[in-house]
Amino acid sequence: MAQSLNIPTRGKEGAMPPPGRPRERPSASFVMGRLFGSTTSAIAVILVIICALLSQLSDSFLTANNIYAILSQSSVVGITAVGGTFVVITGGIDLSVGAAIGLAGMIGALLMQAGFGALGGAIVTMLIAVAIGAVNGISVAGIKLAPFIVTLATMGMAQGLTLEANGGQSVYTLPAAFTYFGSGTVLGGIPISVIVTVIVFIVGGVLLTRTAFGKSVFAVGGNREAARLAGIQVNRVTFLVYVIAGICVGIASIIIVGRVGAATPTGGVGVELRVIAAIVIGGTSLFGGKGSLWGTLVGVLLIGVINNGLTLLNVDPFLVQFMQSALIFIAVLFDAVNTRRITRGRLKAPRST
Repeated sequence: MAQSLNIPTRGKEGAMPPPGRPRERPSASFVMGRLFGSTTSAIAVILVIICALLSQLSDSFLTANNIYAILSQSSVVGITAVGGTFVVITGGIDLSVGAAIGLAGMIGALLMQAGFGALGGAIVTMLIAVAIGAVNGISVAGIKLAPFIVTLATMGMAQGLTLEANGGQSVYTLPAAFTYFGSGTVLGGIPISVIVTVIVFIVGGVLLTRTAFGKSVFAVGGNREAARLAGIQVNRVTFLVYVIAGICVGIASIIIVGRVGAATPTGGVGVELRVIAAIVIGGTSLFGGKGSLWGTLVGVLLIGVINNGLTLLNVDPFLVQFMQSALIFIAVLFDAVNTRRITRGRLKAPRST
């Protein structure tokens, strides 16, 4: 009986040439993809190199107090970026997170000042943040509005309400039990905010990689129509990722208000930029369908280390913002080139007969 031989084939870039035909020279994009196929690994290496350089430029960089400071200052961005990663993997984006942090913290602080207590203030802070996430989710999943426009609008509304809530003034004199989560330490100086951040990343990681919901998140981001045909409730998944983002915003709001010891009208300003930077730098594709919380964590740490290092070196804060934006540009450019390369390879790959 004749047996067919299944000979493994490769994509066009790495295919074995037919007899008598010279091997094609790999393209530059193929070589770059091979070298930096794992964006997270590349960023992790860059992070280590930057840490090594900063340790030589500043004697205080690798001290325990400074390391704790980096981790604590990165906690708000890190926690918020966990929810943001879910959103971006589905192909969405949330620009409202910074303003939502400010509004949720302001309303919660005002109610605590009115006698609600730490628990009541924390609950209200969470509810406000989740409500904003739900509004975003309903608008995107239910009404089919563009995520960029929706979250840009909710960002503006939240900023306006934050300024209106207390006439543009900060709210002080908050319960010690509330501020403890942002400024307290345990186990010889480890900030509570760092422990909370680790817990949020672990829970988010399990949800994203070990559950059917997590698989649905990737499926929706990869191909919404294919996910729908596979029986996935695309609208439900889309709504829930924005709610998850809202939950993370609520936790981050409690931490930032507790760390500062007050709710300020500008409490969350700029957080959205750092969150998007961390997510994209960590390898999550803005086109959806690809990403990881491990990559996001590396991105958060990279931004935190750069900010801290430049501060230690007395670099102008405006230059820090420029570098953050430049990192986003480079990461998005790399993601676009890599995605185009992969898509082109799939389209040109020879079909088996």
